Amino acid sequence: MTLLRMKDLRALSDEDLRRRVADAENDLLRERGVAAMGGAPPSPGRMRALRTNVARALTVLNERSIAARGARRP
Repeated sequence: MTLLRMKDLRALSDEDLRRRVADAENDLLRERGVAAMGGAPPSPGRMRALRTNVARALTVLNERSIAARGARRP
């Protein structure tokens, strides 16, 4: 899993962003489960990359919702 760039995320639709967030959170849950059971995750950097990807995608979604709210005001 590579880090997604903000430029690439902004090019995606809201639905695609939500799907990516859901997929990354699911993968992160699995990685955390492996770590909680005492096993070493196969790639420790992957957990950090997943968290970063989720945060970036949620930031783009939040920016869009703020922009939409601002555009509705007279």
